[in-house]
Amino acid sequence: MSDVRPGRLKIYLGAAPGVGKTYRMLDEGRRRAARGADVVVGLAECHGRPRTEAMLAGLESVPRAPCVHRGGRFQEMDLPAVLARCPQVAIVDEFAHSNIPGEGRNPKRWQDIEALLDAGIDVITALNIQHLESLSDVVEKITGVPQHETVPDEVVRRAWQIELVDMPPEGLRRRMAHGNVYAPEKIDAALANYFRPGNLTALRQLALLWVADRVDEALQEYRSQHGIGRVWETRERVVVALTGGPEGDTLVRRAARIADRSAGGDLLAVHVARSDGLAAGVSHASLARQRRLVEDLGGSYHCVVGDDVATSLVDFARAENATQLVLGTSRRGRLARFLTGPGTGETVTELSGDIDVHRVTHERAGLGTLLPSRRRTLSTARLIAGPVAGLVLPVLLTAGLTQSRGTLNLTSEALLFLLAVVGVACIGGVASAVIASVTASLLLNYWFIPPVGQFTLNDPNALLALAVFAVVAATVAAVVDRSLRLSRRSARATAEAETMSSLAGSIVRGEATIPALLERTRETFGMESADLVDEAVDTAGVTAVPAGSGAHLALTGRTLSSSERRVLAAFAAHVGSAVERARLAEAAAEVEPVKAADRLRTALLRAVGHDLRTPLAAGWAAVTSLRSRDVAFSDEDRDELLATADESMAKLNRLVENLLDLSRLEAGALTLNLRAACLEEVLPMALADVPEVEVADLEDIPSVLADPPLLERVIANLVGNAARYTPAGKKVLVTASALAGRVELRVVDRGPGLPADGRERMFEPFQRLGDTDNTTGLGLGLALARGLTEAMSGTLTPEDTPGGGLTMVVSLPIATRPAPTDRQSPQSPQSPRSPQSPQSRRSQQSLESRQRA
Repeated sequence: MSDVRPGRLKIYLGAAPGVGKTYRMLDEGRRRAARGADVVVGLAECHGRPRTEAMLAGLESVPRAPCVHRGGRFQEMDLPAVLARCPQVAIVDEFAHSNIPGEGRNPKRWQDIEALLDAGIDVITALNIQHLESLSDVVEKITGVPQHETVPDEVVRRAWQIELVDMPPEGLRRRMAHGNVYAPEKIDAALANYFRPGNLTALRQLALLWVADRVDEALQEYRSQHGIGRVWETRERVVVALTGGPEGDTLVRRAARIADRSAGGDLLAVHVARSDGLAAGVSHASLARQRRLVEDLGGSYHCVVGDDVATSLVDFARAENATQLVLGTSRRGRLARFLTGPGTGETVTELSGDIDVHRVTHERAGLGTLLPSRRRTLSTARLIAGPVAGLVLPVLLTAGLTQSRGTLNLTSEALLFLLAVVGVACIGGVASAVIASVTASLLLNYWFIPPVGQFTLNDPNALLALAVFAVVAATVAAVVDRSLRLSRRSARATAEAETMSSLAGSIVRGEATIPALLERTRETFGMESADLVDEAVDTAGVTAVPAGSGAHLALTGRTLSSSERRVLAAFAAHVGSAVERARLAEAAAEVEPVKAADRLRTALLRAVGHDLRTPLAAGWAAVTSLRSRDVAFSDEDRDELLATADESMAKLNRLVENLLDLSRLEAGALTLNLRAACLEEVLPMALADVPEVEVADLEDIPSVLADPPLLERVIANLVGNAARYTPAGKKVLVTASALAGRVELRVVDRGPGLPADGRERMFEPFQRLGDTDNTTGLGLGLALARGLTEAMSGTLTPEDTPGGGLTMVVSLPIATRPAPTDRQSPQSPQSPRSPQSPQSRRSQQSLESRQRA
C-alpha cells in the first residue's frame, strides 16, 4: 500500500470568464515558488492576454502533448509528463475542460487533476460558477447559453480551499471594453449577450451564495468537531414551530418576513411528533398545506420525534445554529394555564438561552385547543347506554348478591362491584363509570356493610373504604377509557396508513392515471361517483376538496366525517399531482415536435452552408470564365468548363431534390404512383453513375409494387453510399430474391462495416457517424432512402456482410394486387422507360419531381 499523502486541491472560483482567475492562480504559483516550493505549470490558458502571459515568466512549464482528432490538431496537458516530473505544486487551468478523446486520455480534466492529487501533488486550478453540475440549468435559464462542460459538485466540495475571485459587473464589462478579456472583434457581441449587466449580477450572486454555503458547511463541521453548542450568529436562521393548528399559516408568513430582513437568511419549519404517534388535535392536512407554504417561500420543512415538545424544539434549533425561534401564543385559556402550569412557549423561552424567541399572536390565542369531540370516539347509542348501565348494572348485581348472602365475604363483593364499574367504563367511558361508581358505593354501603339495611356514615373505616373504592373505580375507569380511545385512534391511524399505502402502491405499479385514481378514490370511500371539477360544488350529497391547480375533487354520495375528509385531502393531493403531471406531459409532447423541427432546421442550415455552396461556386466559376472576353479558350478548355458547369448544376439539382423530398416526407405531403415495377427496368437508370457494380441475374424476380422513380432514387442512394466504402478493386454487389410475397433487394459492400449501436443513427438526416469527412454531401442519402422505402410500404434494414462489410436490404411487396387508389397521384401512370443518358434522365427526374410537388 502506498504511503503517499494525497495532494491538496485549491480552486479559484469566478462568476464569469475574465474576472482574473488565471492571473490569481499564476500569482500564487509565483509566490509559492519564491518561498522555495517546486511549482510547475501543467497547463495555463492565457487566451492572448499580455498581463496574464507575463505571470508565466519564471515558472517552469511542462510542454503540452499534441493530438489529432477528426483531422484537426490540438494540444492537451501531458498528464504522464507531469506525473513523471512529480512537482510539489502543479498549476492546471480550466477545471471543467473536456479532453480530446483518444490515446488513453481521461474524458475530463478534473479526472486528470484527481490523478495528480492521488500521486501526492498539490494542484491549483480555476473554475467558473456556470460549470457546476447543480447550477448548469440555472445558468442556462439566465444566460440562454447551454453548458456542455460541467463538474460534479461533490468533486468541487472536496477541495481543500475554494477562493472566490469577485468583480462587480461594471468593472468586468469595463475590462472587456478595454480589450483585456476578448479579442476586439468579439467584444461587442459578448457585451450584448452573455456579459449583460443582469446576467453578470445573477452569476455573481450564484457564486457568492454557493461559496457561502460551502463556508457554512465548514463552520458546522468545525462546531461539531469542537463540541460547540452555543449559537454563533454568523447567518440569520429562523425556526418556526408548527403544531398543525390553524395558526400555522400566520406563523410561517411571520417567520418568512423575519428571515427576509437579512440577506441570505434561512427559514426552517419544524413539527414535533410524539414518539407514540398519537398526538391529539394534529391536522395532517393542515401540516401538508403549511409545508407547501414553507417550500413556496423558499424554506425547508423538518419533522422531529420527541415526547417533550419544548426540549425537542430547542435541541433542533441549536443543532441548526438557529438565531431566532418563532412560536404561536398558547391556545389554552387562563383557567387551563392556571391549572396545568406553564406551557410550551414559556418552557421554550426558559430553555432558549441565546436564541431569540418570538411569541406571535393569532386569532386562536386563548380560545382553547381544538380537540376531537367525544362523538368521534363513542357512538350515540353507547353514549346513551353507558349511563343507563351505570345505574342498572350495580342494581342487578346487588339483587344477585343479596340472594346468595353469606356465601361471599365483603372483599369479594366489593371486587365484583369494581368489575361492574370497569365494564360500564368500557361501554360508556369515564362519565358513565363515575355514575356506576357512585351507585355501587351507595349500594355496597347500604346492603353489605354492617349494619345492613342502613347507610353507615359515622364509622371512619367504612367511610375510608367507600372513598378508596370510589377513587379506585374512577381511576380504573379513566385508564380503561383512555386505553380504548388510544386503541381506536391507533386503529384509525392504521386504517388511514393502509389506505394511503394502497394508493402509493397503485402509483408505483403504474396505475397513477387520473381515471384510475378517481376510481380508487370512489371505491375507498364508498361513494357513488368521483370527478374532477373546476369549481367547488356546495350541494347536498356532494363533498368537494381542493386538488391543486384550480381543480377540485368532487365525490357524490354519503356525508363524510372529518377524519375521512382528512384522508380525502391526501387523495386529492395525489390526484392534483397526477393532473399536473398530465398537463406537463402534454406540454412536453407539444414542444417535442417543435424541438425536433428546430434541430432539423439547425442541422440543415449547418450542412447546406457548405454542400450547396461548393457546386454552386464551381458552376459559377465555370460560367464566369466562359463569359470572360479577356481569355481565349481552346475548344478542349471550353468543353471542360462546360462539363464542369453541367456537373456542378447536376450535383446542385440532386441536393435540392433530396432536400425537397425529405421535407415532403417530414410533412407527409409526398404523393405516390404505385404500380408494378420490374427491377430490370429500374436498375440501369439507378446504376448509370456508378460503374463498379455487379448485378446478379434478375430474370426470375417478380415485379414489385412501387413508384419507379422513387425506387430508382432509393437504389441510387444505396449504391452510391456503398461505393464510397467499398475498397479499390472490389465491386458493389446488387442481388435480389423473392420470399413470402415480398422481394428483397440487397446492396452489398465490402467496406469496414458498422457497429450495431450505430445502425439506427445512420438513418438520421445530416449524420455521418464520424466515418468520413463532411465535404461529400449533406448526409441525406440513407435518411431519404429509408423514408421513400417506407412510403412505398417497404422496409430498409442493415445487415452484416459475411466476411466484412454492410448489406442494405430493401424489402417491397410483390405486385400481385392493384395499387391502392387512396395513394394514387393525380398524374397519369407512367410507362416503363428505356435507358437514357444521364443528362436526359436527370431532366426527366426533375420534371417528375416538380409534378409530384
